[in-house]
Amino acid sequence: MSSTDDLPPALPAMWRALKRGYEAAPLLLSVAFGLSLLAALPDALLALWFKLLADGVLGGRRGLVTTAALGLGVSAAATWFLRVISDRTQRRFRDQVTIALESHVAWLQASVATVEHHERPEYLDRLAMLRNQVFVLDHMYMSLFTTCGWILRLGVTVALLVSIHPALALLAAFALPTVLTSAWRPGVERAVEERGASANRLARHLFDVATTAPPGKEVRVTGIGARLVAQRRAAWERWYGPVARTRARSAVWHALAWAVFGAAYVGAIVFVASMLASPPGEVLLVLAAGARLSAYIGGTVGEIGFLRGIWLEGSKRLAWLEDYAASQAQGADAPVPERLGEGIRFEHVSFAYPGTDRLVLDDVELRLAPGAVVAIVGENGAGKTTLVKLLCRLYQPTKGRILVDGVELARVPPATWRSRLAGAFQDFFRFEFRARHTVGVGDLPRRDDRPAVAAAVERAGASDVVRQLAAGLETQLGPTWPEGVELSFGQWQKLALARGFMRERPLVLVLDEPTAALDAETEHALFERYAAAARGSDDRITILVSHRFSTVRMADFIVVLRGSRLVESGTHEALMAQGGHYAELYRIQAAAYR
Repeated sequence: MSSTDDLPPALPAMWRALKRGYEAAPLLLSVAFGLSLLAALPDALLALWFKLLADGVLGGRRGLVTTAALGLGVSAAATWFLRVISDRTQRRFRDQVTIALESHVAWLQASVATVEHHERPEYLDRLAMLRNQVFVLDHMYMSLFTTCGWILRLGVTVALLVSIHPALALLAAFALPTVLTSAWRPGVERAVEERGASANRLARHLFDVATTAPPGKEVRVTGIGARLVAQRRAAWERWYGPVARTRARSAVWHALAWAVFGAAYVGAIVFVASMLASPPGEVLLVLAAGARLSAYIGGTVGEIGFLRGIWLEGSKRLAWLEDYAASQAQGADAPVPERLGEGIRFEHVSFAYPGTDRLVLDDVELRLAPGAVVAIVGENGAGKTTLVKLLCRLYQPTKGRILVDGVELARVPPATWRSRLAGAFQDFFRFEFRARHTVGVGDLPRRDDRPAVAAAVERAGASDVVRQLAAGLETQLGPTWPEGVELSFGQWQKLALARGFMRERPLVLVLDEPTAALDAETEHALFERYAAAARGSDDRITILVSHRFSTVRMADFIVVLRGSRLVESGTHEALMAQGGHYAELYRIQAAAYR
């Protein structure tokens, strides 16, 4: 799939972006637009005042000289005054639109039901371009205001030229090549930049690796700093080389277009002065208007180039993200059951990650009964975490379906389904908030409920972590913040585990190796506590993913994955009696602890 072929059409996307700005600040937008047009008019009339001034001086008409002088003074003052007021109004409008657009893009990415767009290379390139452009999308309104102002100046200037002779309108026609090349250049250059976006992303990634704290220890111990710099330079060259060549070729065509206009401008002056034998005032008007015409055309085509290169392309990507986010929620209208009756069933579920054909799960048939504690085991790469991700609706099965009480999970709104999930993951994120909020975001409505947060900390066995913090739950986490403290990996993991236990009555509790940094005894004690709590509920399903079989054996039902397929399932005793893959893994691990 091309990274640009399926983007929405330019004009509808541009209109949607305009509406987004209007919704953010309708009054400011109208005032800013009106002021930008008013600021353009006095500037466009300067050539007329010069003509009248010359006519008055040469004709000895003092009244005309006075009128022209006043016109020049008023035009200059009005242009300055209106420009200052317009700039300040636009700046205020832009600040409001900036927040609105950035918040909109962040919300769109966060609201997409799956995480596929974070893993498909073509989507990542498109999102990288959008992230770069969203910070200048706010300028598009100013650019649009400025473009309209340039067009108004251009129209007035052409009208003044036509008042001398209709043929002078051709001077504007000779400017069309500059308009065409200006509109063409950014699109061509942007396409080349997007084709090399993956190399640009790699260059930025290598720069981050070489300059940020998390990889700093390994970069220094392994001595790969110089290699990172060389690889970053090579990646940057792979991106910049084609971009530079394309820019050079387009610049040649743009220069030729301006040469055509320059020749026409010289011809217009010769035509008026020699062939028409016009009075000096009209020649001065052509000189002034023609000179300003080139500036106005340059300003117009420059803004058009910005609109074409940033606004239209950015607007199309923004519209694509809006459509993509909306498409993920289509057809999701089934309610989430209050209690699980039949349980959860995987019917012939297969899955391959985006961009690959290798099945990570292959034809999985599985039933998870209400009230059960289910353990998922298998070697690395067997598909354990993938099974959990499908259950959390982070991906859609490539084939087959998942049923919740007989209703296909794909028909359940993702946000509603996830509101009934809880748990913790091995690849948790470190939320550098106050400790109370780091845990509390696990259940947003109760984020500030101190008793609820304290109870979750207790359930996760993280009380020792909180006791060691200077201000307890009010301690700022993260050493880069004022009064912030750093935690060990195990401490962060315990707080992530507490975050997963903020919801008290989830339908499904998922524990995907959330205690990998803890010792086996601590993990066993924690899981034993969770299992006991789960068995006290007749509808909750608790899913444990762990490599430690001393923990796994406490589960009511064990699922064994091998090479992307479900090869065994049953209780610990039944699986050991079978003497299959589970029994082999269990004996190997047990022998290692002797």
